[in-house]
Amino acid sequence: MQQASAANQAIAAKDIKLLVLDIDGTISGESNTLSEPVKQAIAAVQTRGIQVAIATGRMYRSALRFHQEISSVLPLMAYQGAWIQDPTDQKIHRHLAVSREIAYKLLDYFEQPQLRSLLSVHFYINDQLYVRELTRETQIYAQRSGITPIPVGDLRQVLHNEPTKVLALCNDTEVINDLLGNLRRQYTPAELYLTTSVATFFEATNASVNKGTAVRYLAEELLGLASTNVMTIGDNFNDLEMLEYAGIGVAMGNAPAAVKAIAQWVAPKVEEDGAATAIKKFLLS
Repeated sequence: MQQASAANQAIAAKDIKLLVLDIDGTISGESNTLSEPVKQAIAAVQTRGIQVAIATGRMYRSALRFHQEISSVLPLMAYQGAWIQDPTDQKIHRHLAVSREIAYKLLDYFEQPQLRSLLSVHFYINDQLYVRELTRETQIYAQRSGITPIPVGDLRQVLHNEPTKVLALCNDTEVINDLLGNLRRQYTPAELYLTTSVATFFEATNASVNKGTAVRYLAEELLGLASTNVMTIGDNFNDLEMLEYAGIGVAMGNAPAAVKAIAQWVAPKVEEDGAATAIKKFLLS
């Protein structure tokens, strides 16, 4: 973990004009809701003139209730930032999809005999979730996300449109780790962005997509800010880029060690309202 002196942290905190929050594992834990301490901390920074935004791997429709609950007036960064939309006027500021060619190849890979029975495959197209079948993993995911999956059998049927994101779920984390490693050897970062948002979720998006580029777009292109004006809080590998980009990058206590290592500070765990603690430490003290 990078160690910043108290004086440097105080100087940096004075410059913050934008706070960007991940959802799952950061402001929302097992309950799938926001706690009162987290909501109060977010409201308090907003009264000080600091704007608050959400950057999440979730679908736009799934993340919208959190965006509304924190009374954000900024565009919502969904699908790791592949889809940036303003809920106020419905304007889509950015939408970067996976090419049909690569989506077909990913599907062929997932449907190899040794993988087909292990994976639940999700294609996200036009903010709808398409699946081959309703597996137990998909049903659990759908219940937490508040989304109704659309089973179509052969997912090739829906690939007349390019998917915003491709997701493969498996409760065996070794399968997900192997999947990530193998596909990173097949695709360069210039071809595809590959990550995990939780240990059981393999995610693929357009090569230009990650939360870091999304936050940069929001801060610099839409708000006219610099990275030094931004504080980000996240908990997993899909948060790495936005933690690195921000003037203040905070990892949650429940984050993997590699994520904590690049953060400037590590907050308590999500179930201990760590996001509220970080907000108070840097922005309200």
